[in-house]
Amino acid sequence: MIDQLIDSIEKLQNPTVVGLDPRLGFIPGHIKEEAFDHHGKTLKGASKAFYQFNREIIDEIKDIVPAVKPQVAMYEQYGYEGIKAYMDTIEYAKDRGLIVIGDVKRGDIASTAKAYSDGHIGLADVEGEKIEVFKEDFITLSPYLGYDSIEPYVTDLNQRNKGLFILVKTSNPNSKEIQNLTVEGELLYERVAKLLKTWGEAAMGDLGYSRMGAVVGATHPEDAKRVRGILPNTFFLVPGYGAQGATAEDLIPNFNKGGKGAIINSSRGIIAAYKNEKYQKDFDSRDFAKAARAAALDMKKDLQRVMD
Repeated sequence: MIDQLIDSIEKLQNPTVVGLDPRLGFIPGHIKEEAFDHHGKTLKGASKAFYQFNREIIDEIKDIVPAVKPQVAMYEQYGYEGIKAYMDTIEYAKDRGLIVIGDVKRGDIASTAKAYSDGHIGLADVEGEKIEVFKEDFITLSPYLGYDSIEPYVTDLNQRNKGLFILVKTSNPNSKEIQNLTVEGELLYERVAKLLKTWGEAAMGDLGYSRMGAVVGATHPEDAKRVRGILPNTFFLVPGYGAQGATAEDLIPNFNKGGKGAIINSSRGIIAAYKNEKYQKDFDSRDFAKAARAAALDMKKDLQRVMD
C-alpha cells in the first residue's frame, strides 16, 4: 500500500491527507438537526451526524487528495454507534478511491498486538472463516513497548500489502518531555528512528520505501531534519500543519529531494474551513464541504510552493 500511496500522491501532485476528526462543534446545524430529529440527542444521533458530515466532505475532496485519516478517538467516545460511523466512513472513503490511514495509536505486545493487527489491517478468524473488519490501509502505532509490540503486524504488512506509521517525533508541545530525553548520548526519538530503520527493512515496498512509516511532527523542523537523516527510506506522516501552527516552510525537512517521502495532515483546517473567516465570504454552513475543498486546494498550492 505504500507504493499505491506514493503513486496517488504523484498522480494528484498533492501530498495532503485530510484528517476526518469530527466534533459536534464542527458539524453544521442542519446536519445535527436532521440527525437529532431522527435519533434524538443520543450516541446514535451524534454518530449519524458525523457520518453524514464525513460523506459530504469525502465527495468534495476525493479527486484532489490521495488519502483521509479518521482519528478513532473522535468516534470511540460515542461507543458502538461511534465505531460504526468510523467503520462506515472508512468503507465510504475506500469505495471512492481514497487511501485510509486509521489513526488508532495502538501499542501492546504479543497476542494483544496480533489481535489489533487482525482487526485493523489483517483478518479476524472466526473458527476458520477469515473476515476483514476495520479495513484501514495504514494504522498508527506507538513503539514504547519495543519490537515485540510491532513484530505481530509484519506478516499482515507484507501479505496483505498494508502499512504502519510509527510514532517517532510527535507534533504536540510537550513531546520533548520524553522524546527529547538523552539516552546513552543520543536523543530518545533518534534511538526510536534508528530502531525503526532496522524494523522497516523487513517490510520494504517496490518504490524504495518501507511499509513501516514514521509519524514526524511539522512543529519541530530541526528534529524532523535529524529524523530524515536517519530514515531516508521511510515515508513520513506529518501532523501539525496549519491549525497546530506549522507553516509550509517548516515542512521542508520532512521531505526527501524533489518533495518526496512525506504526506502532510490537516484536520480542522480543512473539515471546519467554513468556520474560518477566510472562507465565510464564499461559503455558508450548508456549503461546508465546498469550503473544505477550497481549503484543501489552498493547502495543495502552499505545499507545492516549498516542495519544488
